[in-house]
Amino acid sequence: MIDVTIANFEAEVVAASMTTPVLIDFWAPWCGPCKSLGPILEKVEVEYAGRFKLVKIDSDQEQQLGAAFGIRSIPTCILMMNGQPVDGFAGALPEGKVKEFLDKHLPPAEEAEEPELALEEESTDPAAVLEKLQHAVAANPADDNARFDYVKLLLQMGREDDAKVAFAPVIAQTTVVRRFDSLKRWMDAMDFAATQGAGDAAGLDARITANKRDFEARFDKARGLMVQQRWTDALDELLEILMRDKAWNEELARRTYIAILDIMEAPKPKVADGQIPPEDPVVVTYRRRLSSVVLS
Repeated sequence: MIDVTIANFEAEVVAASMTTPVLIDFWAPWCGPCKSLGPILEKVEVEYAGRFKLVKIDSDQEQQLGAAFGIRSIPTCILMMNGQPVDGFAGALPEGKVKEFLDKHLPPAEEAEEPELALEEESTDPAAVLEKLQHAVAANPADDNARFDYVKLLLQMGREDDAKVAFAPVIAQTTVVRRFDSLKRWMDAMDFAATQGAGDAAGLDARITANKRDFEARFDKARGLMVQQRWTDALDELLEILMRDKAWNEELARRTYIAILDIMEAPKPKVADGQIPPEDPVVVTYRRRLSSVVLS
């Protein structure tokens, strides 16, 4: 367990969550329920043996961080993964409920140390990679990593119908992990472009020029850029929304921004024990930009 302040938030939470999920416990010394929840969280952290990292933030001392996360009551816990908040809960949950919450997002213990199936697209024929992923999914339909990479590569290759077929089993799941939600947002953008047309880019630009706060036009433009796989252009457009209204349309811009980062991120290569795989510098840059907006 680590005490976090605004000074070490970037290193201990944002950067750390790129490799290990980070659970933030917002608390205060005077809070009775916080004193009940704290030992439970620390016990679970030990039991989960590195599957997540626990940090604590004193909401009285770090009001800027509390405001950035919209904390309304304590204790409140926020789970960070890949530099972004993915879920949370409020109140002093019993140990079983805490574990249930974590298990929705953390890989099973027996899979935690298994590296993702690396695509190595730059040095491998995409068709061969696709065949390898297809076999991996067929051999183990529960392999979320292989299915994610398989659907993503199908979409990158323009095989949207095949991607939807491969994605169908995910829709039936009670709980959909965030990365699959990210793929769905990409497919939703494709469906929007197919039903509404690619959109009049010049018309959208004209609307934005006339009204910088025409967020519908900005979002439609971002979706069109997603379809074209112009990821950084789409992120820039979404940032324009976030800088003006972080909560617009139930945080639709922020959620879509995070989805694009998930899609952009290449599978982590296998590295030696104790080493951290390299991060895509573009993804890191845009994560930091989002963090700056969220904390502003």
